[in-house]
Amino acid sequence: MPATNHLKRFESLIQNSPYISRDLSWMQFNYRVLDQAYKDSRTVFEKMKFLAITASNLDEFFMVRVGSLYNYIDFNKSRTDYSGLREDQFRDTLYAEIHDFYDKQKELYNTKLAPYFEENGFKIAKGSDLNAAELDAVSAYFKKAIFPMLTPMVYDSYHAFPLLQNKLNIFAIVTREEEDKTNRKKLSFVQIPKNIPRFYTIEREDHLVFVPIEEIIRENMSQLFRNVTIDSVDLFRITRNGDFTLEESEDMETDFIEEIKLKLKTRRTGRVVRVEVEEGATEMVMNLLAEKWDIDETNFFHIGTLIDYTALWQIIKHRNFKYLSPKFPNPVQPLTLKDRNEEDSVFDVLKKRDVFLHYPYNSPEFLMDLVEKAADDPKVLAIKMTIYRLADDSRFIQALHKALENGKHVSALFELKARFDEENNIRQAQKLQKAGGFVIHGISSLKTHTKLMLIVRKEGNKVTRYVHMASGNYNEDTSRLYTDIGLITTNSKYGEDVSEFFNAITGHSKPKGYNVLLTAPENMRKKLIDLINQEAKNAKAGQASGIVVKVNSLQDDKFIDALYRASQAGVKINLIVRGICCIRPGREGLSENITVRSLVGDYLEHSRVFYFHNNGNPVVYGGSADAMVRSFERRIESMFSIQDEACKLETINLLHYNLKDNVNAYQMNEDGSYDKVKRVEGEPRFNSMEEFFKLTKKNLKKAQLF
Repeated sequence: MPATNHLKRFESLIQNSPYISRDLSWMQFNYRVLDQAYKDSRTVFEKMKFLAITASNLDEFFMVRVGSLYNYIDFNKSRTDYSGLREDQFRDTLYAEIHDFYDKQKELYNTKLAPYFEENGFKIAKGSDLNAAELDAVSAYFKKAIFPMLTPMVYDSYHAFPLLQNKLNIFAIVTREEEDKTNRKKLSFVQIPKNIPRFYTIEREDHLVFVPIEEIIRENMSQLFRNVTIDSVDLFRITRNGDFTLEESEDMETDFIEEIKLKLKTRRTGRVVRVEVEEGATEMVMNLLAEKWDIDETNFFHIGTLIDYTALWQIIKHRNFKYLSPKFPNPVQPLTLKDRNEEDSVFDVLKKRDVFLHYPYNSPEFLMDLVEKAADDPKVLAIKMTIYRLADDSRFIQALHKALENGKHVSALFELKARFDEENNIRQAQKLQKAGGFVIHGISSLKTHTKLMLIVRKEGNKVTRYVHMASGNYNEDTSRLYTDIGLITTNSKYGEDVSEFFNAITGHSKPKGYNVLLTAPENMRKKLIDLINQEAKNAKAGQASGIVVKVNSLQDDKFIDALYRASQAGVKINLIVRGICCIRPGREGLSENITVRSLVGDYLEHSRVFYFHNNGNPVVYGGSADAMVRSFERRIESMFSIQDEACKLETINLLHYNLKDNVNAYQMNEDGSYDKVKRVEGEPRFNSMEEFFKLTKKNLKKAQLF
């Protein structure tokens, strides 16, 4: 994988830092996603999918992370990145890395995708590729569906510079009047509305033709600018600083954050941080845009193929190609339910055992059955849950409404700051509230990211609490795509803790202390560091020790420093980090005993697990939190101790399989780069994303981490 130290003058500073830059590490993650498109075993549609994902990832990265960096630059606030670079130095380094990534995307499109379109039943065409009848159809489509929606916006001494919108394809058109002897030129802009499909589709006998909408508009631009000469037409796309969030700027002072929020309110839009533009764009236009937006050549990305590869989703999802979508195995029965008596209700089952769920290998049906049965069961008194992201037609929400209809108490914490799901969460919360549910909308400046549910059921003379805790959202759609874990139990320790938790967030009480939960921002970081320190003590005392952590991101410096100290004490530490990883593995005198790997494949790795060997009596936690400053300080998170031996063994096996995987794994180097893990000669192929579907109790006996 490409190295992160592009600018030689900063190389020494970057490499001397004990930490890897969060943003440069994220770029390495996007390289690993793009690398999936180079696998020969994938169809051209799968390859297009991974290219489109990297483009979407970059959009969010620019809006949030690069936008946050510009908050420092624009407001003259100092910032030193983990790499040791100041804000301007880091901007140059980061943009150099991103420019290299664009080159890699372009190479993939030109060499691994475009040459294979026609043999896969389609082509992306321009007007010159169409026959007369097709040109007539395209022309008619332009007149009826496109032309009425386009609005030319001129910029001159009489017209202010127009408001150009974020993530839209926009034309810059330079025109002049033929009768004007001064040869004075005017600049106009035409934005392509986002509700127009990116491609116009033509069905030929043997294949589909996708005509980019921008090419149709380009061919008909003279209908928008009559009686003038068009000198140039250039397509570009801008990305603006997204909404400012405290979470994305861990090192900012609160007062400065409030200052920026006030100043941002006075802006009509966020500042421009990226301009994607066609190669060979008119210099006059580019100079004007640079001046207006206070940017330079670094911010311009010259595109020789499609602008915005997310457009490829329209082709990938076309009904004609549905049969070419990869077929994944059907979910299997959870191991903890293998010997279930089918006559037992879901409540009877849970009174006998804890149930461990591992998505997408297990179906969410058992959990859905629990919630839907609870909504109808006359013995159920209350249902409480936290909601972060929901499926479009959520069965969980339907069950909560059903419970309200049946007279049960329903309380839900809807996180309204869940990025890109804000509107849906607001809408669903309002509906539930109107139906009689008790709804709260997050806790002040903290984002509620924890995944907890409590069902209270009266059984004879006592009340039983059914508890679900998880690493993933209450979203039955993503449970087919993300790897996540969940635990369902009637163990009273969990019931007491989750009841305390809900009382704390919906009322005004402080929890008396938890039996099996670690929560943030209260005590999670401290408790996890205490467990790390205990492993170091065990190692120094000659006792068995070891740590395995599986998270999406690892960035918190205090957590990293604790791991460094444990490594120096002789603790073997294996980290499985899908995305951002700021620790340096394998550095002499610092982290010789630390290894880092990342799994990227057909499923999005999303589960979080913390394992501490504890001299042969493992302590294992699962839950919603990553090892990040925002998770420990600015989110309401929870990790749950996995105490049932069968569930604990299955969690340990999850880590064992992840560490054994030699198909989807990348190994991190000390400099922050990654290499694809290669099988040694004679080593059998092991794809954990396939093997979990085949898991048996017999396999669990082989699970060993240290």
